[in-house]
Amino acid sequence: MKLFKSKALWFFLVLFCIIILGTKGQSTPCTSTFFSALVQLLPCRTAVAPFSRIPPTDACCNAVMALGQPCLCLLVNGPPISGVDRSMALQLPDKCTTNFEPCDIMK
Repeated sequence: MKLFKSKALWFFLVLFCIIILGTKGQSTPCTSTFFSALVQLLPCRTAVAPFSRIPPTDACCNAVMALGQPCLCLLVNGPPISGVDRSMALQLPDKCTTNFEPCDIMK
């Protein structure tokens, strides 16, 4: 019986570590819809246009920070958006000096 308790304890300890480490860096889920998140990032449209060399404006960076990492990742992983370069959209947090974790890209 003692052996079973020990194995069960280790199992739950490992499971707990997997859950904690697996969710590290993830914040709360996006509470916006895809469309409302897209509308909120309208100030960034020139910075994420394909082949654009225009840096994000202060209004864009404020919108990125207000939107948050989960919603930005929702947009990046959502359906294609005409006139938006996804790789440039992924660079917005770095260009705006936010402390967002990188998005997991779903293909």
